[in-house]
Amino acid sequence: MPEKIYCGLDKDQFGGMTPPGNIIKDAWLFGILPETENWTHGQLQVVNEKVKIESGKYGCLVSNLPDDLKQRHAEINTKAVKKAKVLGWGPTPPDDEV
Repeated sequence: MPEKIYCGLDKDQFGGMTPPGNIIKDAWLFGILPETENWTHGQLQVVNEKVKIESGKYGCLVSNLPDDLKQRHAEINTKAVKKAKVLGWGPTPPDDEV
């Protein structure tokens, strides 16, 4: 049975505001993944470990990023949040998911 492939941010239920989407956006931020490929869930686990290492260098805080990475983070996430809101996403989970 082939490994499941993540649908990609363009088809993500909430435009990338999901756990796999967040991993991919952070991987883009740190230059770990190109913005043009699809990834299996197994590959995303490996990528997530790499993202944790890079993010850890800055205390896992956007406020600690150098200015160029802060700007890139804002660009990536502003676009994702706008799309996610159109798709019905909100920053807090519905009551049945808490």
